[in-house]
Amino acid sequence: MVKLHRILKLLVCIGLITTFLGCAATQKHESTGQYIDDSVITTKVKAAIFDEPSLKTLQINVKTFKGVVQLSGFVDSALSVTKAGEVAGSVNGVVSVENDLVVK
Repeated sequence: MVKLHRILKLLVCIGLITTFLGCAATQKHESTGQYIDDSVITTKVKAAIFDEPSLKTLQINVKTFKGVVQLSGFVDSALSVTKAGEVAGSVNGVVSVENDLVVK
């Protein structure tokens, strides 16, 4: 009975360690919490861009990885490229902005 109890403890410990390692972040992968945070940042940036009268366009794509926002797509002018970068950078939680917007 004591052996069975020790084996069960060992299996529970192995299961817990595996669970924690599965949720850990690596250099190229996000943890579950980081993924959720990045989703919130992406939503906030999209809303901020949509709320900006000079940028009301659905041609701007927003992706976030570990707080770094990447803007891609097409806009009408160089001023819009700059404005979109400024708006994205002003959102809380954004670490930096990679502005890959192209003027049509």
